[in-house]
Amino acid sequence: MSDLTHFDDDGNAHMVDISEKPQSFRVAKAACSVEMSKETLKVISMGRAKKGDVLNVARIAGIQGAKRTSELIPLCHPLAITKVNLDFSFNDTLPGIEITSTVKTTGQTGVEMEALTAASIAALTVYDMIKSLDKGVVIRDIRLIFKDGGKSGRYESS
Repeated sequence: MSDLTHFDDDGNAHMVDISEKPQSFRVAKAACSVEMSKETLKVISMGRAKKGDVLNVARIAGIQGAKRTSELIPLCHPLAITKVNLDFSFNDTLPGIEITSTVKTTGQTGVEMEALTAASIAALTVYDMIKSLDKGVVIRDIRLIFKDGGKSGRYESS
């Protein structure tokens, strides 16, 4: 089990000690998609959802999610996040919305979990905002697409 950083040699879960790690610039990007009917996508794109501006509410929720990741995922370190950005793009062939989150910090550990949480919470918020219109909404492919910084360096998904 010692190859897994969140387990000690006896197999007990623990928070990784990062006290000796140097501070460095860290960035991570995550993505997912929210599939829905073409009619629901049109309602969102025209700003006519009954609950309000779906994407702005989802953006704020994603930012809040990134900032609270350590409260949601037990072994994550609380981080001083310096930037959270969420981009939404309409995809008529899906049909649906593609979400990309970017999270930055200068610290001793990476922000991959914060980026994944931001994208996930934004997608869940889109779902919540439109569930009365469309019962068939599906959230798909939550994934890390890029990270840079720290000992493990750069990663880009293929």
